[in-house]
Order: sequence, then C-alpha cells, then structure tokens
Amino acid sequence: MNTPDPQINDSARPVIRQLDDAAINRIAAGEVVERPASAVKELVENAIDAGARRIGIEIADGGKTLIRITDDGCGMSPEELPLALSRHATSKIDGSDLLNIHTFGFRGEALPSLGAVGRLSITSRAEGHDAAQIKVAGGKMEPVRPAALRSGTVVELSDLFYATPARLKFMRTDRAESQAISDVIKRLAMAEPSIGFTLRDVSGGGQGRVMFRADPLSGDLFDALHGRLASVLGREFAENALKIDATRDGIRLYGYAALPTYSRGAAVAQFLFVNTRPVKDKMLQGALRGAYFDFLSRDRHPAAALFIDCDPEMVDVNVHPAKSEVRFRDPGIARGLIVSSLRHALAEAGHRASTTVGNATLGAMTPEPVAAPGMPPRVYQMDRPSMGARGASYAAQRPADLPPSMGFSELAECYSGQLVEAPGPPSDAGQVPAPGAEQLPLGAARGQVHENYIIAQTADGMVIVDQHAAHERLVYEKLKNQMAENGVAAQALLIPEIVELSDNDSAKLLEVADDLAKFGLGIEPFGGGAVAVRETPAILGEVNAEAMIKDILDELDDQGSSQLVQAKVEAILSRVACHGSIRSGRRMRGEEMNALLREMEATPHSGQCNHGRPTYVELKLTDIERLFGRS
Repeated sequence: MNTPDPQINDSARPVIRQLDDAAINRIAAGEVVERPASAVKELVENAIDAGARRIGIEIADGGKTLIRITDDGCGMSPEELPLALSRHATSKIDGSDLLNIHTFGFRGEALPSLGAVGRLSITSRAEGHDAAQIKVAGGKMEPVRPAALRSGTVVELSDLFYATPARLKFMRTDRAESQAISDVIKRLAMAEPSIGFTLRDVSGGGQGRVMFRADPLSGDLFDALHGRLASVLGREFAENALKIDATRDGIRLYGYAALPTYSRGAAVAQFLFVNTRPVKDKMLQGALRGAYFDFLSRDRHPAAALFIDCDPEMVDVNVHPAKSEVRFRDPGIARGLIVSSLRHALAEAGHRASTTVGNATLGAMTPEPVAAPGMPPRVYQMDRPSMGARGASYAAQRPADLPPSMGFSELAECYSGQLVEAPGPPSDAGQVPAPGAEQLPLGAARGQVHENYIIAQTADGMVIVDQHAAHERLVYEKLKNQMAENGVAAQALLIPEIVELSDNDSAKLLEVADDLAKFGLGIEPFGGGAVAVRETPAILGEVNAEAMIKDILDELDDQGSSQLVQAKVEAILSRVACHGSIRSGRRMRGEEMNALLREMEATPHSGQCNHGRPTYVELKLTDIERLFGRS
C-alpha cells in the first residue's frame, strides 16, 4: 500500500511558497535558541557589546519562565527599538565586510527569534533620549511606549517556547537548565574580567539566591585574568596554573594552563577563547591534548583557560548561527603555537608539582578531635614538673638495654633521626649533602622509609619523594632526549604492506606522512586510494600496519591530528624507563638519595611520573605544626 507523502500536495509537483516572517523567526529560533542557556548567552553578549560594566542576570525555573538581563550599557533610542526586533538588523556591522568582526553579535537574529517563541520585553534608555519600552509575544509586536529607566537596558524574556510547545518537551530539569546557564555566564565572565556579573535565581519570587557573582577587576591583564579565574575556577586552579604568553605570525596566545599533576578525570576544565569569544573547536582542543600528551595518561585531562587574539580577518566566526565554532585561515599556526607554548611553559616549571598534592596529604592526617562545646580546651603544654617527676619520667622512658647513667644527650647520638650512611664504597652519583643543601628546592635527604620513600628536609618544611616514580621519569626524559637527537630507527619491510583506503582517507593520511616518518612509519601512495607501508618503527617490533593505519585515521577524524605512532613509541620508552629505574624496596645510601634530588631539580617535568602522578609531596612546616596544635 502506498502511503502519501505529507510534504507533497495533490498537484503534479510541489509548489514553492514564501514563508511569513513569524514562521521564519521560529525556524531561526531553532538554530539560535536551543535551550534557555542559549537565550542567556545571546542577551548577555548583546549587553557586553553595548559597553556594559555590570550585568545582572535573573532566571526562574531554569530560565523557562523568566530570563531578565539588566545592564548599564549605552542603551537604545525609542526609534531603534522596533528595528532591533527586525531580522538581520544590527549595529555591529554594516554588511560590507563579514570578516572584520570585533563584536560578539553581528547576525541580527537573536532578538526577533526570541520574540517569536516567547514573550519578550525590552526597556532601554540611551543618553540624550527618554526611556522607552517595546513588547513582542509569539512574533506579534506592540507599539513603543514610554517607560521609566535611568540608563542602560533591561531585557525580559518570559514563557520561553510557549509559541512552540513541542520544544518544551525537550527541556531538561530546572536544575540542569540552571547549571547550563551558570556555565555560560562563567565562560563569559572569564572572557571579560573588567565586567561584573551577577547571576540570581528568583524562582518563587523575592530577591532569590545568588548563584554566581564576579566583581569587575582592574589593573594588568594577567592580574585581572588570574583573579577572575580564581573566582570562577577556584583558588586551587589559580595556585597551580602556569602563565602563558606567546606570539607567532600575528597570533597571540595568553592565559593560564594547570600543571600536569592538577589534572581532571574529564575535559570539563578546558576553556578556549578566540578574540574573547568562547568557542568549542576540535582543532584547538586537540592541540591542548597534544601539549600534555607526554605528561598525562589517556584517562586524565588537562585544565586550562587559553585566549587567542588575532586579526579578525584571520578567523571566520560566521560558521554557525550559535557562533560557537570558528575556522582559522591557517589552523596549523594556531595549533603549533598552543603546543609549543604550553610545552615551553611546562618545561620552565621544572620539577614543580601542584599544591593540591600536599593539601591532600595533610587532609589524610587526621588530628585528634577538638574539645566538645562547653568543655575546657585541650592542654598541649603542661606546667613545668618538679625535678623528681622529671627524673622518674626519664627513667621510665629510657630503653631497657641502656645503662642508668646514660642521659638524653647520649641518647641523641644513638637514636637520632639523622641520615646514617650504610657501610660500603661511596657511589659515584654524589656525596653527602653539601652545606646549605636544605636551601635547595627539594632540600637535603634525611632518611628513607619502607625502602621506597625518601624524606628530605627543606628550609621551610619537608619533602617526601617516591624514589621509583622519580627515577622512572628521569630515565624516561633521558631516553626521549636520545631519541630526539638520533631519531626513531625505522625497520624496512621486506614486502611493503598495501592498505586499501578510500580516496578521501588516503589523501588525509598522506597529508601527515612527513610527521609519521619522524617516528619511523614510512608510507607512500600506491595508486587509487591505496597506500604502501614501507617502514615501521623498529622499537615496536612486529606491527599490524593495517590496524595502525586505520587507528591513525580514526584519530585524525576525531581530533584533527594523530599522535598514535608517537604514543606507541613513547609507551615503549616508558616501559624501558620503568624497568631501568630504581626499584621499590631498594635501600639507598645518602649520596644516592641526594644525587636523585639534585637531578630532579635539574630535569624538566620531574614533578610527575610518566602517567601524570606526582613524584613528590611537599609539606610546609607551618602546616605540620598546625596538625600538632602548635600554631
């Protein structure tokens, strides 16, 4: 039985019709306004483009019933209000050049789209003009009327999607929509440290509760950005982030990137901006992963807030109605700048590890509970005892195998915590700690516990080093340097392996052939879509070339670049480093421990092992004293 197509009428062919403005706006709203967070993004970006210094955002029921944006920007005159609700009417561009864009908005679609699917009210006052208000509901516009407002603009959107009730069925819970709105505001707050943002949930009426607040900051760019990131991402990120500032071929990269030991279980703390516009770009995210590729395991993700500034003509932001995607004229420059700048910053960080490691260690040390309310505080320093009481105490604490005449001055020589050199010939790795070694970053070794952890004393605290993880990283860095100097040895195949691919996949693979050759994988075209694999990395031994080629293509499709061969080669180096490093359970002499500490200080990235875990923990003396109630 033939079912009639509902899209075709009874005539011999379909008839082309011109849709009315209301239908056009509702269709556009489906692209621009996906959920309440999309509406908030568009309205807040308009406020930023208007030069606002403070922006207030109020929402109710996750933005479904109310979104109110209040700003102190330049405002609009009564004559401009109807024009603002017309499609493709904007003050951002004149239409002659779609590449030279310096503002967030420029398409002129947001306000008419919102008015087509909800009840929209705009009250505004420009300098030298009276305040005015205009309303539109379901695409039907009311005339402009006078209003009361001192300055700026108030945009109120209520009953979002009431004109398209089917869209309401796809909305998530109020809590989820509120969280999405909060995420949007936080991204915009990071992009504009000089602007104050206040997000308030007014569900149920009244003043509501403040969900997020960021006061405007002034001063140096990096100081303001650092302060804003501390308030948005938390103080821990700010304390463990490295400053990034580099320029190449007219593109500037700046911002902050966290240490590898401050990593996350998912890519939830990666924020990328192009000309202060928050974007989600696979190429940029792939570059960020590539920069941390050698420092994190596959299940860990870096944290960073990076800003790219360039001439607007070098990047196309008119890719998607939501303006969340961009296209660079030369994406290789932007990607290379991110990778090289971050790796340089991580190398300059040396052996530094995140402070969260020490904080977690202190958190694991639970002090005695404090006194209950109403009870006298615990006394840690007792009154000075009498001479008889002290003598009895000393006698009770004296080990049984010591003569009674031996006092505490002699006990210090037998039972001190000092580092005692084990008998045997001295190692060539180093000598006992030199005078002043405690002033060095990792201090002077004072002992070894459980044949795996080195205890070192610094000028203001102590350091606990995992000897196996630390030495594994040092050996790994040496192997990598040797590979960089001598290259990756390639094993020529007696019979080249032919891999059949589509023309598109073949062209994509051959574009990165030179990069693959650096790691010992030699490929060349073999006619049609086929490629011939003539060489494989010798260090990998026997390789399934076809499976490797297809894995590389999958990575190129997903991330825009492939590091599969490099990962396999460096995984072998990592295993070699693991087997060639100091094993857990080996008792080390004092000079060996100090030599390891000095080498860690001189080797970049020694603060984390090959999998991103810390190689040492630093505890400040003030924190240790606080554990014992001495502060």
